Amino acid sequence: MDKSRKTDPLQNPSSLSDEAIVDLYFDRDENAIAASSAKYGRMCHTVADRILHDEQDAEECLSDTWIEAWHAIPPARPARLGGFLASITRHLALDRVDYRRAKCRDGVVEVSDEFWDCVPDNAAAFTDEVAFSDLVNRFLASLDSRTRIVFLQRYWHLCEIRDIARAHRMSENAVKVLLHRTRKRFKAYLEKEGISI
Repeated sequence: MDKSRKTDPLQNPSSLSDEAIVDLYFDRDENAIAASSAKYGRMCHTVADRILHDEQDAEECLSDTWIEAWHAIPPARPARLGGFLASITRHLALDRVDYRRAKCRDGVVEVSDEFWDCVPDNAAAFTDEVAFSDLVNRFLASLDSRTRIVFLQRYWHLCEIRDIARAHRMSENAVKVLLHRTRKRFKAYLEKEGISI
């Protein structure tokens, strides 16, 4: 076989595996950013847009995501690159909302506070972030599929109640009741695991 005719994977960066993209970061190869953008750019843009509801802010947040990823990898070596990048985007978008709120108190998208009533508000509870993340993942795994998706749509992707209701063919009131019950379950679960609210 003629090796010169082999396809360069960087010509189609979205086809690279997560591990291969992470290796590019570790090699300090700027193709890592192009590959991340090709494979996960649309997903991260959606995360930013659902929080910010502003195309320009979402684009800026997306650009900042690649910079943050470049600085975080290494030392981080994420097993699920998509989730890692989405998490960076989400934090950047929420920081931007906080900045907007500080700059102008009206006309700003308010992130729902209802979720924070069922998680610890003291920093000490988050000293072991990996352990807390594992607790959350185990709680999510204990939920039935629809409840888990609704919970994530509301509190991870910050979808509107009406949009969730439409997607699941539920009434808005049914979605609110489901979320309320799930928050209570989550609070009880955390307390059982020794994390006081």
